[in-house]
Amino acid sequence: MSRICVYLGSREGHDPAFRQAARTLGHSLVERGHTLVYGGARIGLMGELANSVLEAGGEVTGVMPTHLVDREQAHLGLTRLIRVTDMHERKASMAAHADAFVALPGGIGTFEELFEVWTWGYLGLHDKPLSLLNINDFYTPLLTFLDATVTQGFMATATRDMLMDAETPQTLLDALEMHLQG
Repeated sequence: MSRICVYLGSREGHDPAFRQAARTLGHSLVERGHTLVYGGARIGLMGELANSVLEAGGEVTGVMPTHLVDREQAHLGLTRLIRVTDMHERKASMAAHADAFVALPGGIGTFEELFEVWTWGYLGLHDKPLSLLNINDFYTPLLTFLDATVTQGFMATATRDMLMDAETPQTLLDALEMHLQG
C-alpha cells in the first residue's frame, strides 16, 4: 500500500470535469490499495477527493496549519488530521507521509507545493514519483512552458522528465505504480 500525496484546489474550478476527476482519483486510490495524504480541507476539489476516498472505505491523512483550520475549513471526518504550526511544516509533513506526489488542478498553493517537492527531488532529497493529472488540458500551457525551459537551456531533460503527466486517473496511477515498483 502506497501513500499518495495529492495537491489540488480548495476551490472546485468552473469545469465539472475537475470535480469528477478528483472523485474518480479518490475511488481509484482505494480500489488499488493506496491511502491519501492531502492538505486537510473539506471544501473545493480537496473536499471532493477526501470524501470520495472516505466513501470508498479508504484512509485519508490531512495536514493543515492551525491558522488555516478556519479559512480552509478543515475536514474533521478524516482518518487523521495532523495540525502543524505553519506552511513549511505542512509541506514537510505531507512529503514525509508520502510515497508519491500528484497535482490536480488548483491555484497558487497547488503550484507552490508542486514546484517545491519537484525541487526537492531535483536536489536529491527524495526519489519519489511526481505527476500532474492534466484534466481537460488544464496543465498543457504549463507543460509547454516547461518544455521551453529545456529548449532554452534552463532545465535539463532529466529534470523535466521527473514530472510525469497523464490525462486520466487510471493512466496516472499506472505510471506512479510502475515507478514505485521499479
